[in-house]
Amino acid sequence: MIFGEFPVEGSEGLILAHSVRLPEGRLGKGHRITDADAARLQAAGVVSVIACRIEADDLAEDTAAAMLAQAIDAAHLRFSPAATGRVNIYATCNGLFTADRAVVDRFNRIDPAITFACLADHSDVRDGDMLATVKIIPLAAPRASVEAAAAVFREASPIRLKPYRAHAVSLVATELPSLKPSVMDKTARVLEQRLAASGSRLVGERRVAHRADAVAAAIGQALAEPQHAPKMVVLFGASAVADPADVLPEAIRMAGGTVEQVGLPVDPGNLLVLGHVGDVPVVGAPGCARSPKENGFDWVLNRLLAGEEPTVHDLTGMGVGGLLMEIPSRPMPREIEEEPTRPRVVAIVLAAGRASRMGEGGGHKLLAEFSGEPLVRRAARISLGSGADGVVVVTGYRAVEIRNALQGLAVDIVDNPDYASGMASSLKAGLSSPAARRADGVLVMLADMPGLDTQDLQRLVDAFGRAGGRAIVRGTAGGKRGNPVILPRTTFEAVRALEGDVGARSIVEGSGLTVIDVELGEAAHLDVDTPEAVLSAGGLLKG
Repeated sequence: MIFGEFPVEGSEGLILAHSVRLPEGRLGKGHRITDADAARLQAAGVVSVIACRIEADDLAEDTAAAMLAQAIDAAHLRFSPAATGRVNIYATCNGLFTADRAVVDRFNRIDPAITFACLADHSDVRDGDMLATVKIIPLAAPRASVEAAAAVFREASPIRLKPYRAHAVSLVATELPSLKPSVMDKTARVLEQRLAASGSRLVGERRVAHRADAVAAAIGQALAEPQHAPKMVVLFGASAVADPADVLPEAIRMAGGTVEQVGLPVDPGNLLVLGHVGDVPVVGAPGCARSPKENGFDWVLNRLLAGEEPTVHDLTGMGVGGLLMEIPSRPMPREIEEEPTRPRVVAIVLAAGRASRMGEGGGHKLLAEFSGEPLVRRAARISLGSGADGVVVVTGYRAVEIRNALQGLAVDIVDNPDYASGMASSLKAGLSSPAARRADGVLVMLADMPGLDTQDLQRLVDAFGRAGGRAIVRGTAGGKRGNPVILPRTTFEAVRALEGDVGARSIVEGSGLTVIDVELGEAAHLDVDTPEAVLSAGGLLKG
């Protein structure tokens, strides 16, 4: 490939490295110049362009990206069409994502023009989550390099998605006078939530004295029950495990099983026990697993649900990355907190839609300026000031221009290649972001609501915090439902199941959760879907 500045005369066949504005439109980066384009450029007084000439031994960026993606084992994966030298890879089921670092590193060291990036090994993912991306950096790549890189992936797939398998899970919990029954009730509910993504069921709960013989008897009873699905037994002790001979590991041995490991280099989650009775895994959960926040129990449970059998080598290799977020339910937190930890909220600004009601030539509503600021930038800016712990902007239609309008703001941008299918795909794209995956709730913000301000969003976030992150919070106008809305983590699975051009209304109304309405006035109803609405709201259409 030859890159440089070329005269417009004779430029036919070149690929533009930078966009060129013309009086009647724009020629974008990556555009192949035609005879007609060259004539338009000359007529506009453009004498040279920054471009590249693809030679016989080169592959265009999209061709190269598609060729590399095709070399990956496609089981349980979906691939986007190649565009701007990129192919994104998505999950088609809930499961455990695994990555082979050696293969990925070997691929990335073939040629700096060719890159592959993916999630961390053994990530818990949902149907529709983005897992990896193939990206060609320049506008073309040497054919020999592309073929060598594709051979690496054909020899050994860099990534795999292991679908979760439904299990029949029995819970055995021990009792002591110091442990409230309400805590034990919550433990069962939280475990059911953890099992939901795999289709697993909590088929029984036994509460017994905190003695090894009582726990062993309960394990035996659970194993004796007929079940069609693979079995698993989870133990929750009323007192933490202090020794390999303590109640829970000893109970596994008394039930005829073996104990593979007592202790885990993941914090919180140190006090985990893993054993087996026959081929049935028995997990002694650490006390922190009574909380829904991520801990070492999740790491082990997800591997078991995906059909893996973690070895001692696997378990003792979890230390790097094993220092997780603090959770308030731990008996001895690393730092003494004067105030309870508030729920973590991430704002998801939906800015991917086609704005079809704007009509031909009506301009893009999200680029309309209000007080000299593009509407999408305004939405992101007030979200940043809301008290949220992060802001994710989902782009799609005219994504490059939306990105440009957001320059300088500390937001994460997630592209939704399926934006034409409707709002549900954008909600799921936002939830797939790393920031949202760590959140206790997401504030769903429509980018076309110019009446909202930072104080409105702060009131929603504060209400969510006062509810302990367990309620849905919704903006209202005159008592009538509106937007934005904050969805707690317990609704995320339902959001990921949405399809088509629908929002979260059905989830809000059918979740069974408490819904807290916050009166925001007409701002909760005002969106701008037409040129007339933009102008009426005080906006200026730009293009």
